[in-house]
Amino acid sequence: MANTTRIKDLSSVTTPSDSDVIAVDGANGTKGITLANLATTILNKLSSKTYGLDQGTKTLPMAVNELYKSSVGNSAAGHNSIFRGKNLGTSYTSAMSKAIQNGTFDDLYVGDYLTINGTVYRIAGFNIIKNCGDNVSIGNNMCLVPDSALYNAQMHNTDSGQYTEGSAANTTTGAYANSDMRTSNLAQATQKIVNDFGSSHVISYRDVLPNATADGQSSGWAWYDCKVELMSEVMVYGTKVWANSGYEVGCINSQLPLFTLAPEYIHRRFNYWLRGVRSATHFALVDSYGLAYANYASHSFGVRPLFFVN
Repeated sequence: MANTTRIKDLSSVTTPSDSDVIAVDGANGTKGITLANLATTILNKLSSKTYGLDQGTKTLPMAVNELYKSSVGNSAAGHNSIFRGKNLGTSYTSAMSKAIQNGTFDDLYVGDYLTINGTVYRIAGFNIIKNCGDNVSIGNNMCLVPDSALYNAQMHNTDSGQYTEGSAANTTTGAYANSDMRTSNLAQATQKIVNDFGSSHVISYRDVLPNATADGQSSGWAWYDCKVELMSEVMVYGTKVWANSGYEVGCINSQLPLFTLAPEYIHRRFNYWLRGVRSATHFALVDSYGLAYANYASHSFGVRPLFFVN
C-alpha cells in the first residue's frame, strides 16, 4: 500500500541535529542529505567568488564585515544613514581622528556622543562641508552639535527689557554675520570647544553668511572664515521657515543627518537661537515648546552651535 502521508502533515522539528536527514529531489531521484552536510554546502556556496564573498582564510562573519566596510558602509554616505546613539566616552581620541581623516569613519555613527567636561557632544553627520567654500578643499570631517545650550546670550547686546517693535534695542541690521552673537557672544563657545577637542582638530572652514538686511530680511552675503557657528533653519528643519531670504542658505544647505534620522534632537525643551533673520527686530530660534519660532534680538536664549572636527 502506498504511503500517502504528506510532508506538511509530519511532526515538526524546531531544533534539528546535524545527523538529521533532509530529502533532496534531483535528476537521479530522491535522496537524503544530513543537516550538517547541507549547512557546509550552503556556506561553501556563499563563500565562493561566484556568489561575491570570497572569504579566503577569514571566518564568514569577518568576511561579511569586510564586505560591508569595502562598500557603502565604509563611507560618509553609509554612516550618515545610520543612527546608533552609542556612548563614545569622555575624550576625543587619536583613533577617532584617524577614522575621520582616512574617510572610513570606523565605529562612528550619527547619534553617537562624547561627554567632555560635562557637555554632551552628539555626532550630527559626516563630510557635511567636504569641498565646501570658495575654492578651498576641506578634507573628511565630522559634524557635532551639543545636546544642550552651552549658555544663554543675546543676538544683540542691548537692553533686554525693551519689547517695543522697531526699538533700537531690537535690531537685525547686518544680519547674522554682523550680529553681536557672532562677533563676540560665540567666543565663549569657541574657546570651550577648542579646549575640549584640541585646536588642531577643530576645523576652520569657509561659508557664505548673510551680512545685510532690507525690509526685515537678509539682503546680502559674503564669504567668511568660520569655526563655531549657530545653525540655520535649513540645517535644523530642512527648510526655511521665518528666514525666507535665499541669502540665509550658504554652503550647508540641507538638513543635518542627526535631525533627519532623529528629529527628537531638534526640540530639547529649551530655547536656542538660529542664525536667520525673521524681521527688523527678530531672529529665528527653536522654541522650548517645540515650535519653529522667532524672538527679539535683545533677548537672551540658548547658544547651541555646530562645529567640525577631523
